[in-house]
Amino acid sequence: MTTEIKNKVLRVGHSPDPDDAYMFYALTKGAVKLEGFDIEHVIEDIQSLNKRALRADLEITAISAAVYPFVAKDYWILSSGASVGRNYGPMVIANKWLSPNELKGKRIAIPGFQTTAYLLLKIFLGDFVPVETPFDKIIDAVKTGKVDAGLIIHEGQLNYKDFGVVNCMDLGKMWFEKYQLPIPLGLDVVRKDLGRETAAKIQRALKDSIQFARTEGDEALDYSMKYGRGIPKETARKFVEMYVNDDTEDLGSEGESALKTLFKLGAEKGLFKAPEKLEIID
Repeated sequence: MTTEIKNKVLRVGHSPDPDDAYMFYALTKGAVKLEGFDIEHVIEDIQSLNKRALRADLEITAISAAVYPFVAKDYWILSSGASVGRNYGPMVIANKWLSPNELKGKRIAIPGFQTTAYLLLKIFLGDFVPVETPFDKIIDAVKTGKVDAGLIIHEGQLNYKDFGVVNCMDLGKMWFEKYQLPIPLGLDVVRKDLGRETAAKIQRALKDSIQFARTEGDEALDYSMKYGRGIPKETARKFVEMYVNDDTEDLGSEGESALKTLFKLGAEKGLFKAPEKLEIID
């Protein structure tokens, strides 16, 4: 059964980050339209969007890939819009280099219990004391000694050296070396009660928006800069190119295999039950 959308307005949740702003630029500016619908952008941090997805609140939303097993009953995965790293991803940083054995049992700042970064650290390290910390406060928590180490995401992966901390574990590289797969960190999902026809329209519009941004380049990048938290333009460009890539346009078979592997490993850690099947709108 499909739901009648009030006033044909679709609420689209995405984070206030350069890569998400870049992806949605064309939809925001009207260069790409979703015929028959108006779009209301709901811009919140990914942890807040994860929590809203657990309530099936928004019609379309970005989520951490690690949350999907909890929301699979309500949402389909869109094949476009994923944040995917190939041989890069979240990192564990500290004031001095610590081996994985030395990190065991340590207090590690994490950006949220629902994040894929946390799931990866549970997979690769397992034994540590998580300290939930806003992602943009993690490096400072490490520098001031509030925690022994920090799990960094977003632009922290590019500028952590500027703060005098060192990379102890690169989880994206560890994932690639072990599984020879990309790592899907974030997904865009669509609520099932909209129906497959509407979901397919949304998928096409999102893919068109991503392709438009990648074609226009600086125009979309300049727009995304207001979500860059003061980082230089070239840093924003590098970050956007890391997470708005060919995999973002289409998850493909490798992305699907990576998700199945991620969910299998998370289930083995007892963190959730893996979805019986992945339902992807392409």
